[in-house]
Amino acid sequence: MYPADLKSLTGLRIVAAGWVLVYHFRNRLGLDLEQVGMIDKGYLGVDLFFILSGFILSHVYVRAWAEGRFPYSSFLWARLARLYPVHLLTLGATIMLWGLGRWAGARFEAAAFDPAAIPQHLLLVHAWWATPTVQWNFPSWSISAEWFAYLSFPMFAYAAWRLRARPRLAVGLALALIAALYPLFQALAGFPLTEATIRWGFLRIVPCFAYGCALHALWRSGAVTGRFSGLGACLAGAAVLLAVQVQAPDPVIVMTLGGLIVALAGLAATGSRFATQASLVYLGEISYSTYMICIPWKILAINVATKLFNIGGDKLPPLVWILIVGALIPLSAISYHFIESPCREWMKSLAASRKQRRLALAGAA
Repeated sequence: MYPADLKSLTGLRIVAAGWVLVYHFRNRLGLDLEQVGMIDKGYLGVDLFFILSGFILSHVYVRAWAEGRFPYSSFLWARLARLYPVHLLTLGATIMLWGLGRWAGARFEAAAFDPAAIPQHLLLVHAWWATPTVQWNFPSWSISAEWFAYLSFPMFAYAAWRLRARPRLAVGLALALIAALYPLFQALAGFPLTEATIRWGFLRIVPCFAYGCALHALWRSGAVTGRFSGLGACLAGAAVLLAVQVQAPDPVIVMTLGGLIVALAGLAATGSRFATQASLVYLGEISYSTYMICIPWKILAINVATKLFNIGGDKLPPLVWILIVGALIPLSAISYHFIESPCREWMKSLAASRKQRRLALAGAA
């Protein structure tokens, strides 16, 4: 009833990545895309990732944590293997582009490319108030926030397990946290929590991650599966589209995004193959690379295109825009197959080798 591999949620990851991607490139087309609700709210694709993260990690690890089969260090190493190789790749690419640009006489905003902030990026703490502004590979702030959630995962797991018999209460508490924290944060900080990146980025993930954990408990209870799961998924999708298009408050949209996730998971539990097509799942698998390489690629491609086609101003011809954005798919596949996946397996093999050595030493003793 509860599949181990939720392929429909893997496919949803490329939707989140694509949403953020178009948001980052929207002002280069000259079509006033900022006025389109779905595109203007693209920054919420990050919050969709955060909710998904809480849901998936609960699916994989919460029961193991409760049963004492959760080696914390191994969990962190596995998550680092997932994040770090592409983070290093894109950080290095951004530094290289900055260096080449300076050599060629290009001007860069000093605050956004400060060499003094590189150690914080290497330590994945650059969204913990460790740097004054968004720098280097800008989207990586969310990876720093994810790392904060991973370090804190035992607390999320504890709450999820304690409330497993009362999943509706867990979801209600998560929704109450969103409803209370978002306006409180804006009143104190002067800007919305959904716009927090370097400043308070680590806090932005907390309500979303908790919401994902709570939704997983609801899904595991069987409350969102059954013959009406297809209708529920359709209604959840419609609610997201409506909330985004009418420019509903960000907390409301975040809540509807969670509804879409649990509805798709509920549909998967019925054996449905909706959103599990191989092409969609593959795009979901490479979506992390898509998300992480979009800014270095944007810097390189737009600068090359403006010189190659002698483009004046900051707007690109539609065909050039489409080619630049579309090129991210093969580039993501290259990153995934040659960096992300092999480096992840290598890091996992290192951990396995260390474990075998410890067992061998323990046996010899």
